[in-house]
Amino acid sequence: MKRRNAILTLGSIGAASAIPNTLQANVSVKKKATFTFCLNTSTISGQKPGILKYIDIAAKAGYDGIELWTNDIKEYLKNGNKLNDLAKIIDSSGLKVENAIGFAPWMVSDNEKRRLGLIQLEEEMNWLAALGGKRIAAPPAGVGRDEPIDWLQAGLRYKAALDLGKKTGVMPQLEFWGASGTMFHLSQAMAVASAANDTDARILPDVYHLFRGGSGFDALTMLSGSTIEIFHFNDYVAHIPQEKQTDNDRVYPGDGIAPWSKIIQILKEMGTPKVLSLELFNKEYWKQDPLEVAKKGLMKMKKLLETNP
Repeated sequence: MKRRNAILTLGSIGAASAIPNTLQANVSVKKKATFTFCLNTSTISGQKPGILKYIDIAAKAGYDGIELWTNDIKEYLKNGNKLNDLAKIIDSSGLKVENAIGFAPWMVSDNEKRRLGLIQLEEEMNWLAALGGKRIAAPPAGVGRDEPIDWLQAGLRYKAALDLGKKTGVMPQLEFWGASGTMFHLSQAMAVASAANDTDARILPDVYHLFRGGSGFDALTMLSGSTIEIFHFNDYVAHIPQEKQTDNDRVYPGDGIAPWSKIIQILKEMGTPKVLSLELFNKEYWKQDPLEVAKKGLMKMKKLLETNP
């Protein structure tokens, strides 16, 4: 009996000593996401500064990174320039190439067009890899507005794009367009990403597209932190009906009616680093000094984070 009591006593002591650690683990604070800031060159594309000036402006405005368009890279190469020279310019600017916007038709149903689209996508991925980039947008480019979509087949096509990403080191970020009439809703992008059945699947949301396509913002809570690496920041206005708003109607983040407290809280709760990229197409901004537009956009993004802790 003495031996049994001794064992019970020691067991109780051991259990008691473990309780503080268990409680500590249960009450540990969840890690909040960290953010970096990026300039999508569409924001100042109306001024037509060219790819070298885009880089200079983004650096001078104080951004951490830049989001290029593949058409601008193609034009740069067409003029006899070299990717390694552009990579050196970007590196010396202190910027990081966070993503690129391209329109390779990887999702179309026509087999030959899709084959050529994947060839284009791989070439553009290689461009980005040479510039130190790790991502490229993968929107539903080339798919007809009213064309019926087999979402399981779309998932297999996205899987093919992901395989190219693993080959090149530049991963395709699944992007949906709110006014496209094809993949316009977050739920559709989630279906495609799920059907790809690949842990590297990523979704690229956009405040305007979430609004314009009717997705709303609550469903973002269904995505794990790693599913979103980059998020397009912009805002939408109250005086134009939802179904009539266009890309050109986007305004600076915080200048419209987007539910910023909710958006930022959701992103923070995801716990993983996020790139916030300013993507605008506002023709009024295109009439202004591009450096001042870039600076103002960055200031407004930072202010939103400061006022929504």
